[in-house]
Amino acid sequence: MRLGVNCGAMKKPPPTTTPKLGPGEYRPDTAFTKPEDLPKPKLIKQSRNYPSRPCPQCGKSAFRDKTFTRQLHDLGDLVSGRPHELQITYSQHYCSVCAKYFNADLCDVAPPNGQYTHRVMTVAVRLVVEDSLPYRTASWQLWRNHRVFVPFATIQNWVEAGGKKSQRPLGKRLPQLGTGRLFRLRRRR
Repeated sequence: MRLGVNCGAMKKPPPTTTPKLGPGEYRPDTAFTKPEDLPKPKLIKQSRNYPSRPCPQCGKSAFRDKTFTRQLHDLGDLVSGRPHELQITYSQHYCSVCAKYFNADLCDVAPPNGQYTHRVMTVAVRLVVEDSLPYRTASWQLWRNHRVFVPFATIQNWVEAGGKKSQRPLGKRLPQLGTGRLFRLRRRR
């Protein structure tokens, strides 16, 4: 039994436009497959360049010998959509009494030889431990909410280490003399 509707003559409804959400246009988060596609970071310059520092071994004043630059990934900015990159200029000093080189202390910002600040490490470990997120999801949350790209394997290393980078104890380290000078061996020709 037909109800008098001609299926062939039925017209399509006019296409509707997607409404704008909120005060601006909605832009969905895009998934980046390569780190090269990430937006360029905003550089924040800091200085730890001192003319002289006390030697950590003997306490005598040591003058600056060289300056270096270290780049660290920090929590980004959602307003601009760009990650933050700390560019820290620090000084290397030489103690003439101990005959040792040492750098200006950066341990309050990042662990030695680390690429990320303590703030990034703390947030990443907290996402996994307190929020019980898997490592991949925590990596995505860090990018989406804080604009810092951290590989999920790096987050796994931090969680397994308790949020700390492995360090050797300072007191049990051998002096940097080499075996020949340490044991007072003479070189034979």
